[in-house]
Amino acid sequence: MKIRAATQADHDAVWALLEPVFRAGDTYAIDPDISREDALAYWFGPERRVLLAEQDGTVLGTYYIVRNQKGGGSHVCNCGYVTDAAARGQGVARAMLDHSLALAPDLGFRAMQFNFVVSTNTRAITIWERAGFKTVGRLPNAFHHPVRGDVDALVMFRAL
Repeated sequence: MKIRAATQADHDAVWALLEPVFRAGDTYAIDPDISREDALAYWFGPERRVLLAEQDGTVLGTYYIVRNQKGGGSHVCNCGYVTDAAARGQGVARAMLDHSLALAPDLGFRAMQFNFVVSTNTRAITIWERAGFKTVGRLPNAFHHPVRGDVDALVMFRAL
């Protein structure tokens, strides 16, 4: 699997990954009716470095890395990850996580924080915990899941 920087030429591929995830409304705190333009503006937002995971020319996933806060918190980064549904369970998320954990120190980050992990996203939580992330906060009923109703969101953290 190759992980490379995304370019504007990759917008169609990135949208193809983001659209079903955002439309499902069960893992990201994003309006499920978000437009393509707004979704891409969010994913490729200011200061975000966006990468793609590919195998044999097929895009399997994307992630971004960005500083979590400015000023005194700028040494902590935040990431978002999306894997193509057809590639789930094939190590794509773990490969993107490993890549981001290796890249983050090169970008000057000393820690990584996930601000809003939906508690029902157990597949992601398991991957993050296996990589050494700890739940450092729980936001009770902070996310309205389209099927399960109000569920908790987690704040997860790992020093690098």
